[in-house]
Amino acid sequence: MTGYFLQAFVYLIAAVLAVPLAKRLGLGSVLGYLIAGVIIGPVIGLVGSETATIQHFAEFGVVMMLFVVGLELEPRMLWNMRHKLIGLGGLQVSITTVVVMLLCLAFGLQWSVALAVGLIFSLSSTAIVLQTFNEKGLAKTDGGRSSFSVLLFQDIAVIPMLALIPLLALPELIALSEKLGEAAAEHGDSLNLVAHLPGWAYGIVVVVAIVALVVGGHYLSRPLFRYVASSGLREIFTAATLMLVIGIAALMGLVGLSPALGAFLAGVVLANSEFRHELESTIEPFKGLLLGLFFITVGAGVDFGVLQLHWGKVIAMALGIMLIKATILFVLAIIFKIRNSDRWLFALSLAQAGEFGFVLLNYTVQNHVIPQDLSQILSLVVAFSMFLTPSLFILYDKVILPRYERSENTQEPDDIDEQGTVIVAGIGRFGQIVNRFLVANGIKTVVLDHQAGQVELMRKINIKSYYGDATQPDLLHTAGIEEAKLMVVTIDDKEKVRDIVKYVKHAHPHVRLMVRAFDRGHAYELRSLGADHIITEAYYSALEMGGRALNELGFHPFKSEQLKSAFDQLEKDNKEKLYQAWLAGHEDNRFSNDYRDLFLQLEELLGKAMSKDRSDGHSLTERGWTPPPKNYLDDFK
Repeated sequence: MTGYFLQAFVYLIAAVLAVPLAKRLGLGSVLGYLIAGVIIGPVIGLVGSETATIQHFAEFGVVMMLFVVGLELEPRMLWNMRHKLIGLGGLQVSITTVVVMLLCLAFGLQWSVALAVGLIFSLSSTAIVLQTFNEKGLAKTDGGRSSFSVLLFQDIAVIPMLALIPLLALPELIALSEKLGEAAAEHGDSLNLVAHLPGWAYGIVVVVAIVALVVGGHYLSRPLFRYVASSGLREIFTAATLMLVIGIAALMGLVGLSPALGAFLAGVVLANSEFRHELESTIEPFKGLLLGLFFITVGAGVDFGVLQLHWGKVIAMALGIMLIKATILFVLAIIFKIRNSDRWLFALSLAQAGEFGFVLLNYTVQNHVIPQDLSQILSLVVAFSMFLTPSLFILYDKVILPRYERSENTQEPDDIDEQGTVIVAGIGRFGQIVNRFLVANGIKTVVLDHQAGQVELMRKINIKSYYGDATQPDLLHTAGIEEAKLMVVTIDDKEKVRDIVKYVKHAHPHVRLMVRAFDRGHAYELRSLGADHIITEAYYSALEMGGRALNELGFHPFKSEQLKSAFDQLEKDNKEKLYQAWLAGHEDNRFSNDYRDLFLQLEELLGKAMSKDRSDGHSLTERGWTPPPKNYLDDFK
């Protein structure tokens, strides 16, 4: 027992030390696990012969991953993504598989081995790419969304690949394994109820098993989870979730199908269940831990002797595969009209091989498709391509993206043929609402934006706007800054907002500046530069949501309006104190201790203000407003 504890401790401490460091260096968690395995295996030698046994257990993490993938595949989402999912993703996997297969055939590999290698290298790293997109804020770009569609198709495509690979088994490898007694050992360790059935009977059993899985998952899972949830015991829900996934995996194994296929189908069936999110959050820790353990065992199983003998071949193959995939992806990006820097982001981000490549490689060896010695070389190629992925993102960030930004910046600003009372700088999601509100009230506006694509988009919906950088004095002059009464700055760029405020308050002090701020610190900084009115972008929407939350919890709507008003008034009453405290002690945009102490005092006052109950039910300010004089807006129109 002590030996098992020591082995578990070695694996866990390797993960705890290596993975956070790898993420901090921008390498991603998958590479962190691989590095941890390499260190405790070939480098230090802390683990050895037990790695293969642990890997079989850890492969259940792949089953759980595909269950979670299935849970996320709502039919409506798949239908909305059908064009890029099937078109872009399907073409990428198909073309890459065919091209790699033809190259393998040219080097003398058998067609079944060549096809398996093509399938393995057609996949990319979902873990590395999505994590990097989230860290760099690229997930919502056109390139990011297109990449997600391809990754999703690849994850789905793993299922038919797992079903196809056993059909590619090489007779000579099967004969060799039987000679060594491997096949007998495998049959002794596993149960298979259909091993000796004729082909027609086996087909019927497979169909019945899949139908039973789909029907049972649809009609029986909900009553089961309602019964379990009624107990109110979190651990029983966890036990029921594991029971479901393990039971489905066992059923698929008994009828000779892939456990991963069964888990994926079960996830799809439960994708519309009201328990979907609870199932996902329950299974996530187990999935992450077992997948991490799987990748550690892959790293621990790296044969440095093979790397030393074939290092030139490994590097050449990895670079060649990445070049082939990037070229195919770039051509597809052109066909599907992915533009500008997004085209490069799409091509470079998916150029590597992926973590499922390790899964398929192990599966091909187990099913006698790829020889063990070739599998070791291919594993090194997959790992090396993943190691190179961060450098591709650096290439995109430092070389490609700045070039496209420069080309956009060198575009000549539009000729502005009108002037207005209000200049709106920025026509994104925030500026659109401000501009529409002003125009709807008869206020003449001139709209500027430094993103040409956004300007074109606004013109398509009849919102007249002009391309140009509002930080440039010449552009503001053309827009009529000398005659304007108000400038509204809603640009989502802190530095540009600061530059605009500095220039306008210095050169055109008569213009009132209403500015969008990112947060409190940004708001204080803009005020110190002279901005007249500052709106923190999320303040009023958050306050409105807080009021709606009180309504949902049973507060009377009038009471929640009173509390919102009291909160807002307290913020306004103490705005000056907080600003002066920030102004006196801020350094590098950090809040001082005095500011922090004052803020905590105001939080106590806020609690007291919220607990007050006004006996009259309203105040003079809540009764209404005195009507304004007629024609009071004539000067602004």
